[in-house]
Amino acid sequence: MKFLSKGQNVFLTGTMILIALVFQYFHLSILADAFLWVSTFLAGSPIFKKAFRFVFLKVISIELLVTIAVIGAFFIGEFLEAAAVSFLFLLGSYLEARTLEKTRSSLKLLLDQAPLEARIIKNGEQQMIAAENVNLKDILLIQSGEKIPADGKVIEGDAFVNEAAITGEPLPVRKTADDKVFSGAILDNGYLKIEAEKVGEDTTFSKILQLVEEAQDTKAKSQRFIEKFAVYYTPAIILLSILVFIFTKDIRLSLTFLVISCPGALVISAPVSIVAGIGNGAKQGILIKGGEMTEKAAKLNVIAFDKTGTLTMGKPQVVAIQAIGLSQNELVEVTAKLESLSEHPLGRAIVADAEKKGILLDEDLKDFRVHKGMGVSATIHHANWIVGNRELLKVNQVEISKETEQYIQNEENKGRTAVMAACGQELKGIISISDQVRPEAAETVKQLIANGKKVIMLTGDNERTASFVANEIGIDEYYASLLPEQKVQKLKELQSKGFKVGMVGDGINDTPAIATADVGIAMGGAGTDAAMETADIVLMSDRMEKLPYSLNLARATTRNMKQNLFFACLVVALLLVGVLIKWVYLASGMMLHELSVLIVILNAIRLLKYNDHYRKGVQS
Repeated sequence: MKFLSKGQNVFLTGTMILIALVFQYFHLSILADAFLWVSTFLAGSPIFKKAFRFVFLKVISIELLVTIAVIGAFFIGEFLEAAAVSFLFLLGSYLEARTLEKTRSSLKLLLDQAPLEARIIKNGEQQMIAAENVNLKDILLIQSGEKIPADGKVIEGDAFVNEAAITGEPLPVRKTADDKVFSGAILDNGYLKIEAEKVGEDTTFSKILQLVEEAQDTKAKSQRFIEKFAVYYTPAIILLSILVFIFTKDIRLSLTFLVISCPGALVISAPVSIVAGIGNGAKQGILIKGGEMTEKAAKLNVIAFDKTGTLTMGKPQVVAIQAIGLSQNELVEVTAKLESLSEHPLGRAIVADAEKKGILLDEDLKDFRVHKGMGVSATIHHANWIVGNRELLKVNQVEISKETEQYIQNEENKGRTAVMAACGQELKGIISISDQVRPEAAETVKQLIANGKKVIMLTGDNERTASFVANEIGIDEYYASLLPEQKVQKLKELQSKGFKVGMVGDGINDTPAIATADVGIAMGGAGTDAAMETADIVLMSDRMEKLPYSLNLARATTRNMKQNLFFACLVVALLLVGVLIKWVYLASGMMLHELSVLIVILNAIRLLKYNDHYRKGVQS
């Protein structure tokens, strides 16, 4: 009904059937029948309309069988069966529809983050224009906080650019003359003048949008077994019912045949298993978007991971402190005081570490300065301090011993960034910052491999960082310095070899790969809305160790669904034979029919108690 949503209709009709049963118990037949009639009308209206619409299209659908069965049940006075059949079919339709909501919303989320405006320089004057109107060779000026509207080359300026939306690199990258920049990246601080080299649909960001759209379009919904079965089942049952009447002249027998054959258990066999599996996953912080995705997840044999924010935490953190001539806390305190006035993400990581240690940063700074691309400096207690990179130390003539230089190189070989602090011309320490590997990542990969999965890593980070993370986690195969379209290409190469691939990611840059994979998996807690909406499975609790569980749960759910389908078909076949040989009559047939529905539901409920076999390395 138009005035009710499908969910409201399911709830209302189910409630009315329960009320009718209460009235029947107290022998209030008139009231019971009234509630059953109204329930049948409410639940059946969308089914009836769809059935007649298919008839006009010359298609014999399962909705038509349900419609005939309901009319037949009314004709022989089985009002409860008519209401129950309508309700069960409506419930199955509702459960399926719920899984298909928002399938296209990820595209809107991506579009919302596309650059809209551009500041161009013509004849020495600045003009604001729409990003789509930027032409090749235009000179663009980008200031702090602005999005870069086109792919291009830096011709002037010095700034840090956040390219996380494009490459997945967690830390802003310094850009100077002749460096390349991408559309959709955000300038953190400073300014840049760039010459546009790719505009409009040719930009990197536009290609990301196109890849997501294409990948979603190729994910055509596969026909369910019930729909395929109904192509033959529905017309066969109608024909057989007519033949039964022709040969027996027994209208009650033919209608009983039709009503008994109505696929009550068959209709709910798949949805009830899927709902139970999804319910189990929800308790564990896992969102599986429907039955189709459940079936696909059960068949995966390759799991591809993004690195930043997926295998790693996605947040720069202090991982090592090397103090020289003072304690570690003293080094952190002084460094954090200087960085407290900086907007650089490395500085924020140091301040966060100081706060975690309970170090107070209430000391006044004097002569604070930001040295573009190098670091910061200030005076504390009449002592001149600098915090930054090698270049800043070199400018201030701070010497680094061979021993200390070797330590710094070792840290960088681990994929870490070394932030150095000096007082005057004396080095006082090194603070190493890294995007830390998730503590559960190694065990997760181990479990996936133990369950027969091939595990690879696809990342936009550099080779050194990728190698370090892969070795630490236990991944033998990885690909570094990949742009989003290159990740997609890697996945397509695997798929062309017959592999069923799952892609695990968290950011906007991951969405093309997530959408291209057979099953996209998003880290929900740290992931972007775009990745979560594009994904087929979302780890809502942001706990990676739930990934093996989710895949094993998908296997168990798929197996349970097949069991229900087989059982439901077997029951229908036996009941039909029983009716024809007059071993099954209306009363006994109704009882067996409803019992089969109950058994299907009870079998599906077992999924709610499915436990974490994956922790023991047991495939489910």
